Amino acid sequence: MNKVLIIAPHPDDEILGCGATIAKHVRDGDEVTIVISTNAHIGAPELYTADKVKKVRQESLDAHNYLGVKDTIFLDFPAPALNTFPEYKISLSFSKIFNMIKPAYLYIPYPGDLHQDHKAIYRSALVSARPNGENGIQKVLCYETLSETDWGPYQEKGFIPNCFVNVSETFHHKLNAMRLYTSQLKEPPHLRSLHTIEALSIYRGATIGVNYAEAFIVEREIVL
Repeated sequence: MNKVLIIAPHPDDEILGCGATIAKHVRDGDEVTIVISTNAHIGAPELYTADKVKKVRQESLDAHNYLGVKDTIFLDFPAPALNTFPEYKISLSFSKIFNMIKPAYLYIPYPGDLHQDHKAIYRSALVSARPNGENGIQKVLCYETLSETDWGPYQEKGFIPNCFVNVSETFHHKLNAMRLYTSQLKEPPHLRSLHTIEALSIYRGATIGVNYAEAFIVEREIVL
C-alpha cells in the first residue's frame, strides 16, 4: 500500500489532471489524500461568494467520496492571487501535510500552466518536497490541466509528457467524478467539457497503444 498525495490549486484541477489515476491508485489499495489549496472567496470576494465556494467544496467532497479518496484537505490561500502571496507560507503549510501523511507519490500542477496560481502551487510544493529529513516522497509528477496547460504562454516550455498511465479500466470513474462538479463543467467544444476530457485521454492512450491514458511529467524519481 502506497500513500498518495494530490495537490490541486483549485477544485476540479485534481480530477482534470489525474482523476482516473486516482481511481487506479484506490483500486490498487493505495491511500489517496487530496489537498485543495485555495479559497476564492478570500482571494477575490467580489468575484466569488462564500456560497459559491461552499458549493464547489461540496462538489469536491462528492467527487472524492465517489473515487474512494481517504481524505480531503481544504486550505484557504487566496485564489486567484497567489502571485501576490508569500510562497513560503504555502510551503510551510504543505510541509506540515507532507510530514503528517508521508506520501510516496506526489502529484502537482505543471509550472507552464497559464494560471499564476498553478505556478505558485508547483513551486511551493517542490520546496516542501525536497528530499531531506523525514520526507520519503519517492516520485513527484506534474499533471496537465485542461484550459490551463494547453493555454500556457507560448514562451513557456510546452507539456511534453514522459510518463503515461494506462487508465482504460478506470477512466469512466474520472468522467463520473467530473460530472459531480456541476458548477465547473462546460459544454463542448469547451476544454472543460466531458467530450474534451475524453478526447484528451483517448489521444494520450493512443500514444502508448491503449484505449485511455493520463499523461504526466516526472519531476523527480528516487529509486530506493
